[in-house]
Amino acid sequence: MTTNGGSERPNAARLFDYYLGGAHNFAVDRALAEESIEKFPVAEVARTIRSFSRRVVRLCVEEYGIRQFLDLGSGIPTAGNVHEVAQSIDPSCRVVYVDHDPVTVAHARTMLRDNLCTAIVQSDVGDVGAVLRHPETRRLIDFTKPTALLMIGILVYVTDEPVGVVARYRAALSKGSILALTHLTKDVEPELVDQLVALGAAVGSELVPRSKQDVEEFLCGLKLLEPGLVLAAHWRADGELPGTSPAADASTYGAVGMV
Repeated sequence: MTTNGGSERPNAARLFDYYLGGAHNFAVDRALAEESIEKFPVAEVARTIRSFSRRVVRLCVEEYGIRQFLDLGSGIPTAGNVHEVAQSIDPSCRVVYVDHDPVTVAHARTMLRDNLCTAIVQSDVGDVGAVLRHPETRRLIDFTKPTALLMIGILVYVTDEPVGVVARYRAALSKGSILALTHLTKDVEPELVDQLVALGAAVGSELVPRSKQDVEEFLCGLKLLEPGLVLAAHWRADGELPGTSPAADASTYGAVGMV
């Protein structure tokens, strides 16, 4: 995953933070965010992804008794983040966020400094061994017990053998673990997704949307929870208000599988 740091240029993680109503962003991020919001429903896309993540975390804690989470490519843990949702149900839940951008990690460490059950690891998610062997990962996650591996919005940034990257993480998970992912797709709304790709390029991030067939490769061998691989906005969204933009809701696939 490629992002840029510093306050002189917009940053992908801080843009996402702004779209979600967070406060961990700079004027340069807000300017680009507002410009993009005027052109297409990018904020709705971000909210669709975050809403999916919240549903998955609640499911893991409440229905499957999972108490440890590895969140890859987390960005800044802003509003509705994994540890807030999980620890509001059970304060003993442990969360390890992973991001490689130093500015994003610095923001997150400041936010998390008083939470002993949560940490952020600075690493490229493609370096699976470095993530799994990191002292903070080893401190908070026991891979002999069920773990929730969250790949929410990150695989679109993985250009080098993404299927292999997913497989190496899955190999570390014990039986009963959960893998949840979302992935940008041009299957339904190609014009909108092209705009998202262009926005990513503007902040130094290459995004690779993939088809449903491509995304299915990441899930091979998992027992998919109902309703399977569908648009993320529709995955177990009963009771939630529909998105304000049908196009935004149709830009991202989501799925949850059990090891």
